Amino acid sequence: MPWQAQFSLLSLIWGLSFVLMKVGNETLDPIQVSFGRMVVGSVVLGAIVVVRRESLPRTRRAWVHLLIVSALFNSVPMTLYAWSETRVSSIVAGIWNGTTPLFVLLVVLIAFPEERPTRGRVAGLLVGFAGVIVVLGPWSNLGGQSLWGNLAGLAAAMCYGLGYPYMRRHVTSLEHSGLALSFAQIACAAVCLAVFTPLTTDLPSHVSTRSLLAVAALGALGTGFAYVLQYAVLRAAGTTTASTVTYVIPVVSTVAGIALLGEHLRWNEPLGAAVVLAGIALGQGRLRYLRAARPSSADSP
Repeated sequence: MPWQAQFSLLSLIWGLSFVLMKVGNETLDPIQVSFGRMVVGSVVLGAIVVVRRESLPRTRRAWVHLLIVSALFNSVPMTLYAWSETRVSSIVAGIWNGTTPLFVLLVVLIAFPEERPTRGRVAGLLVGFAGVIVVLGPWSNLGGQSLWGNLAGLAAAMCYGLGYPYMRRHVTSLEHSGLALSFAQIACAAVCLAVFTPLTTDLPSHVSTRSLLAVAALGALGTGFAYVLQYAVLRAAGTTTASTVTYVIPVVSTVAGIALLGEHLRWNEPLGAAVVLAGIALGQGRLRYLRAARPSSADSP
């Protein structure tokens, strides 16, 4: 399969994950949705690891780092996103996911002294956080359940912002394949949620087939197969191209939320998302690259 097709499929899977979480919430508690997807995802990835005979980390230090990464990437943010969707639409949750690179840039500038806070990066952060304010829409009497749902989505994106720099410093240097590390990470998340889920929730009196299928799809596709696609795109097209999936996910989640769940889109949500993505592009230097690559008038037909 060409990497372009893999990229499109990855965008579709992760974009649809927000609709699937909303459906899972219909008869399950948000933490149960997260626990279910971690279990299914770890089974899928574990099976692939066994077939490929991948080796897993053996040191306690490596597993401690993977446990922390699993909290920052999986158990905490995925539960927060699922919980936020009990108070806001899947569209809004998907938009908050799109702010992840903004928080990554902020944490990297703080945590890594060698990363210089250039004018472009500072401007990107300012523009990006202006977009966050537009998404929140404080002028529309924001409050109550909607406020908490938005803050949960924002906190989830912040977890990812902390997770990427931590992974860069402590996990990427481990001598294991990305697939093996992904399985170990998801398995750690599943174990943690196996402890907390029965302590914080009761068994549901009724679970619909629709919710169960949604959780199974979340685990098998969004938490399992998507990781395989991600690493395939990374190998074929490079990190820069693979990272642009961030720009596509909010678009897919928005279209899916409207088409499949009949959700409504407020004017400030797509506008704020566009401002956030512009800030991310500016902070990452993508706008500068686009200007440099733009043909001059002499080259135009």
